Amino acid sequence: MGAPDFRVGGRIFATLASQKEGYGNLMLTPEQQAEFVRELPEVFLSIHGGWGRMGMTHIRLAQASEDVLVGALRTAWMLRREKNAGTNKKRAPKGGKFS
Repeated sequence: MGAPDFRVGGRIFATLASQKEGYGNLMLTPEQQAEFVRELPEVFLSIHGGWGRMGMTHIRLAQASEDVLVGALRTAWMLRREKNAGTNKKRAPKGGKFS
């Protein structure tokens, strides 16, 4: 879609589609999203609309420390790995890999 993304098993778990606005995007569960936003509202916010209600989350890149960014990416990566394993739908890798 023209923006850098991060995949596991060929499926996206994070993107830089909103990088021009200063955000990265994470694919989380609604529960994970609520926890991240509650703990660090200056760093995390729900993406507007239906995507946000499904757990899609902005991370303010300038406000995120390296540890916070790595932890958030790891959370999204682990969730995608679990979903891939549960559905047995694995696609050929494209772009960046997180193993």
